[in-house]
Amino acid sequence: MTSHAASGEAGAARERLAVWARRLDSPTATYYLLLAVTAALVAIGLVMVLSASSVMSLEDTKSSSAYTIFQSQAVFAVMGTVALLVASRFGVTAWRRLAFPALLGAIGLQLLVFVPGIGVAVNGNANWIKAGPVTIQPSELIKVGLVLVGGLVLAARRHRLNRLSVILVPFLVPIVAVAVGLVLVGHDLGTALIMGALVGGMLYTAGVPGRFFAVAFAGAAAVVTVFVLTSSNRLGRFDVWLGRNTDIHGAARQPIHGRFALADGGWFGLGLGASREKWRYLSEPHNDFIFAIIGEELGLPGTLVILGLFSVLAFACFRLVTRTTDDFVRIVSAGIMAWIVIQAMINIGSVIGLLPVIGVPLPLVSSGGSSLITTMLALGVLISFARAEPGCREALSARASVVRRTVAIVPARGRGRGRS
Repeated sequence: MTSHAASGEAGAARERLAVWARRLDSPTATYYLLLAVTAALVAIGLVMVLSASSVMSLEDTKSSSAYTIFQSQAVFAVMGTVALLVASRFGVTAWRRLAFPALLGAIGLQLLVFVPGIGVAVNGNANWIKAGPVTIQPSELIKVGLVLVGGLVLAARRHRLNRLSVILVPFLVPIVAVAVGLVLVGHDLGTALIMGALVGGMLYTAGVPGRFFAVAFAGAAAVVTVFVLTSSNRLGRFDVWLGRNTDIHGAARQPIHGRFALADGGWFGLGLGASREKWRYLSEPHNDFIFAIIGEELGLPGTLVILGLFSVLAFACFRLVTRTTDDFVRIVSAGIMAWIVIQAMINIGSVIGLLPVIGVPLPLVSSGGSSLITTMLALGVLISFARAEPGCREALSARASVVRRTVAIVPARGRGRGRS
């Protein structure tokens, strides 16, 4: 009897796995995965920004309201949703045409950060421009332009990338050099590292030989070393990371209190809104260190949910990369995947002490309008690619027709009952 029951349970489990396998094999699977994981991360981000920023909003804003930062983030989320929905309706051909204009426009905005009265410095990074009450980080827009242009250029040279000259001109020099160089001149090493990661993801997917990556990595390491050694702030962060500086009232305050938050949360957290570290102990609790507040309030399950959602996002991007036959789509998808996933890894690694504090936000979750809107725009590009998968557009149109017929029938029945 027991063996029959066990056999039945095993058969049911196999059937459930088969059902999920069929769902993932659907032409609309990537489309819905991208929509669902984006919505989940943005929703969690809004809730956690509301919780993590309440004390800072109450003390630092003129309105004396605990909701000021959250309200701004909610507005940015709406703007990001509009950007995502509009981008998702574009076709692959349209993105090819928009690639160079998008990058040139972003570089033009980046040049404004060096104009006195327009460019402003935030936490030592002079990569912001102020337009009235709004502060914009143009380097986030450069990521979108760079990934589109990279896909266009590398796809056109797909079968000649075993030659260094083809990679250098015109992609690495001048396109990448100008884009990353302008960000580095503004002293934003964190964003430059993310841009380097997305370029690396595109080059790898395009089929660039591994020997070139070794040379590129050595060059990038040399540049990073120079920037660290010539900045007392960055050098101090490395001292904290290596354990040579443990002054909780000095440079080590943020990473130490971040780990305090994770430790306080324990297995199941203190409860939503019950963070202690957000009471001015941990700096940037709603921004770079929001993962620490998630761990403190929601415990290990909360942090695992975040890790799981980014894993699903990476899986959806990987499906795009492996299922498409369009080199442009494949390379752009890989670049956006590298951008978002590696940025998330760097942010979480900084919070848990695996990496030095670099100062990049957790994508879709941390407070910040420029990062949220441009990341959602990039995901809108991926969703437009998912719509272009064979069978996806037709399946979505068929489901939309079923919904329209259902909506049309229900009022008709209601009107019929009313007349009788």
